[in-house]
Amino acid sequence: MPINSFENYPMSWKPSIDKTEKPIYQALAGQLEQDILDGVLLPGTKLPPQRELADYLDLNLSTISKAFKVCELKGLLSASVGSGTFVSYDALSNAYLLEDTKPKHLIEMGATLPDDSSYEPLLLQLKSMLQETDYEKWFGYGRAGESIWQKDAAIKLIRRGGFETTVDHILFANGGQNAIAATLASLCKPGDRIGVDHHTYPGLKTVAAMLSVQIVPIKSENYEMSPTSFEYACKNENIKGIYLIPDYHNPTASFMSVENRKRIAAISKKYKQFVIEDASYHLLNKNPLPAVASFAPEQVIYIASLSKSLAPGLRLAYVAVPSQFKEPISKALYNLNITVSPLLAELTARTIVSNQFEILIESHREQTIRRNQVVDRYFADYTCVGVETGIFRWLQLPGKITGAEFETLAAQQGVQVYAAERFVVGNSCPERAVRISVCAPKTLEELEQGLMILKRLLNDLT
Repeated sequence: MPINSFENYPMSWKPSIDKTEKPIYQALAGQLEQDILDGVLLPGTKLPPQRELADYLDLNLSTISKAFKVCELKGLLSASVGSGTFVSYDALSNAYLLEDTKPKHLIEMGATLPDDSSYEPLLLQLKSMLQETDYEKWFGYGRAGESIWQKDAAIKLIRRGGFETTVDHILFANGGQNAIAATLASLCKPGDRIGVDHHTYPGLKTVAAMLSVQIVPIKSENYEMSPTSFEYACKNENIKGIYLIPDYHNPTASFMSVENRKRIAAISKKYKQFVIEDASYHLLNKNPLPAVASFAPEQVIYIASLSKSLAPGLRLAYVAVPSQFKEPISKALYNLNITVSPLLAELTARTIVSNQFEILIESHREQTIRRNQVVDRYFADYTCVGVETGIFRWLQLPGKITGAEFETLAAQQGVQVYAAERFVVGNSCPERAVRISVCAPKTLEELEQGLMILKRLLNDLT
């Protein structure tokens, strides 16, 4: 059908492409990406049906499908069965939260960091290790057969987080992000789809984009992934698995109920879905809820680390892997890392088995509670989701300001926070909210200074 017959036809996108540029689907994909970057197509825009666009451009339907798929794999588009294809709300957001250098002029309330009270005890433990006569073994390659007792330490840590497992399921990774990357690289192919919450951990988004794995938002109820919606996605969205943060969900600071954990686990078994359970924050809770892995150990890859409860520099994660996934994930970790640092593995294991471990965890918890009491005082008149033991909160904004606008405004006043737009997935509409890190400021005084600035901004909006 010739283009001029569409002159007065309502279409959200009417691209103009040079058909001499081959292959045409890449030229069309390039135009679509450029129009998104230039703001011609705004986040949330529903694109014309592919058949309609093919008629408009006088192209084969397969050419349109290929172009859309290229942009989908880049995270620019989000398609769902029965709803159509939309420009992703997160198409233009920056999901890389850790800046190359710490901004000197900003109070850091963006990055999720624990306080630094455990740094000195870790230093003392490290000095003690380096005075031992065979210290040189920690500077060579680590061998899996030499780490049995370290796996016992991993079992202790994981048990403390609410899950019982055995040493034959344990693998080591260089931090939780590394474990997520290895899991997706080993269990997914480019174009595969996994389900996530509407707002999710940005590190998952960046890894998925790098591996061309599509992430599909699954509806939530009261900030919990809906088991009913998960089952619907299993039947209709062609997903292979899901990614969850059941405790202190990042960024919404919510918890998944035990009942929903059981239902999610049962559905994963029924439809043979893998589940990545990110347990980065489990240790913050004095009495952790049972892990999702407790109810489906044969389907759940459980990732535990100390970066959020002791020190971010301890780049070590323990991964409890079901037998059916152990070989591919183990190979992926080898190809990514060869091995983890023997020095960090030993330091972490000694810290866990020492009497000091519970003291350090409790010290962090007490500090976090004190800081959250200050947050509650400043934000008493606003909705700030989270509990007293969480190291970040989810601040819902008054008025009509977006999270991205508030993030910019806060930075102009000297405080770094992160907007919902950085966490949103696909065509989900971002909440008007920002994530606020409670423990990132160096001192209580710096925290109060940041909170005063944020409260003043909030008051100006009401």
